Amino acid sequence: MSDTTAGRTPEGTAGPAEPPPGSPYEAIRAIPVRHYGRWIAAVVVVAALALLAYGFSQGKIIWGTVGDKLFDHTVMTGVWHTVLISVCAMAMGLVLGVLFAVMRLSKNPVTGAVSWLYIWFFRGTPVYVQLLMWFNLSLIFHTINLGPIYKNDTVAVMTPFVAALLGLGLNEGAYMAEIVRAGIQSVDEGQTEASHALGMTGAQTMRRIVLPQAMRVIIPPTGNEFINMLKTSSLVSVVQYSELLRATSDIGISSNAIMEMYFVASLWYLVLTSVFSVGQYYLERRYARGSLRSLPLTPWQKVRANLTTLRRPKVA
Repeated sequence: MSDTTAGRTPEGTAGPAEPPPGSPYEAIRAIPVRHYGRWIAAVVVVAALALLAYGFSQGKIIWGTVGDKLFDHTVMTGVWHTVLISVCAMAMGLVLGVLFAVMRLSKNPVTGAVSWLYIWFFRGTPVYVQLLMWFNLSLIFHTINLGPIYKNDTVAVMTPFVAALLGLGLNEGAYMAEIVRAGIQSVDEGQTEASHALGMTGAQTMRRIVLPQAMRVIIPPTGNEFINMLKTSSLVSVVQYSELLRATSDIGISSNAIMEMYFVASLWYLVLTSVFSVGQYYLERRYARGSLRSLPLTPWQKVRANLTTLRRPKVA
């Protein structure tokens, strides 16, 4: 059988199959399948979005106010306070999560029970209630007395920032403890046995062997928790902390542009969550190295790939 009959060019590269001499059959021409359903779905979605945009454009909304107040000094201060309280509360939750996850997995029944009670309480009560409890702690304890270390009035200590940090951080620590525990348990026990055979202590094994491998499982839900924290931080307005929602609400009440300022707050929340979502994606991509044969495409690579698929391939 010649190379031409086998469907390959003499150089050995793939090419169109030619019929043998004298054959009544014609060469096969590959024609791409047209996906009409995709185009119909795209048209329906675009039409629905256009109707939604038209509806909002006809509402009694002063869009100029949204643009004017988007970078207002008070609004920008609220954005900064939102990022600050979210980062601090998440850092606190990470530290507490690792600590209580290790305690939960400990063979010591006392530390295991304390960890379980902590997770049970802070996951079982709403964060809104926890914020109110910390902010009104002075109704129970008039002073915070730690002996020779520290003593002060509870009202002076429990500022809006401290109440917000404790309410969000302690609640987040309970969720992070379960996330970290799941990540630690995902690492094969043979890794721990091998490290002990090399003479490592339990702390060294956890720090150098287990946690680095568990990060691949811990990072994705942790990123989701931080994105959720950015939005949950809007609850701290109840303890008089001036974050984004409170700042925009105050401006809306004073200027009688309540809905417009809600749109301003929504736009900034979308910007913050989008920026940190991109950071989460690249962080996950970094820790996926070594576990995947090929890394997932970056957002720009996905855009380029989708653009190329819109072009109709040439017919041979």
